[in-house]
Amino acid sequence: MAQLAFLGLGVMGYPMAGHLAKAGHAVTVYNRTGAKADAWVTEFGGKRAPTPRQAAEGADFVMSCVGNDDDLRAVCLGDDGAFAGMAAGSVFVDHTTVSAAVTRELYALADEKQISFVDAPVSGGQAGAENGQLVVMCGGDEGAFARAEPIIQVYAKAVRRLGESGAGQLTKMVNQIAIAGLVQGLSEALHFAEKAGLDGRAVVEVIGGGAAGSWQMVNRYETMLDDEFEHGFAVDWMRKDLGICLSAANETGASLPVTALVDQFYKDVQNMGGGRWDTSSLIRRLRALDKPGG
Repeated sequence: MAQLAFLGLGVMGYPMAGHLAKAGHAVTVYNRTGAKADAWVTEFGGKRAPTPRQAAEGADFVMSCVGNDDDLRAVCLGDDGAFAGMAAGSVFVDHTTVSAAVTRELYALADEKQISFVDAPVSGGQAGAENGQLVVMCGGDEGAFARAEPIIQVYAKAVRRLGESGAGQLTKMVNQIAIAGLVQGLSEALHFAEKAGLDGRAVVEVIGGGAAGSWQMVNRYETMLDDEFEHGFAVDWMRKDLGICLSAANETGASLPVTALVDQFYKDVQNMGGGRWDTSSLIRRLRALDKPGG
């Protein structure tokens, strides 16, 4: 069993850290809001620390799952950052969805301190985190990944290294690009079924097992038809991720016209007050367009 630190106890990090504790690892947690860390310790045991540095002291592995590039820098760097408390030979595993640029920046800074850095963004949402069924896409040195893989497997159904530092984040961008277009297509399909007077559930039962089927269809069609979106992966976070994708596309020369369009559709959802709605709420935008003045 390893000495671990987990930084960030949001809807993803809280259950991920919980799986590590239940697996028998010694886990020290840090969260910007201390009350959440206290609640985690009450539920899972372990310890909490007031700073990332103190959480990381003595840890073999430090895991993070925070909000964005700036949040990740904040928990890694500075006098109270995790890097200041980590020993040479330890491994930092970042599960945040951030830019490949900040990943490579932190990889280089960690390397100067003889710390390994693995970028390991996840897919599977809150349910995947709670059920230990995440897909984890990794970048970094082969040796560091090999050491971290057994730890990550505690809350994952699939873990794979895709290449050097930043490759995990680039793969997560591919994931989000694919999802954006798919959810818009599914929204249009179900909206069309409604407007055509079809039974949406019956339609999905017929087409869901064919070429049109997808995870989004299976897991989201019922709530989309019922206009329920107070769950799942928030629109605000999806727009953050798509912003990363579009910025990277500018750097690489990739053309992402559908992604750029869907990003603007999500902006419309935010303007409807749906920043915290699930990403499948794109169908609510289409319904709103049907209304007078929509």
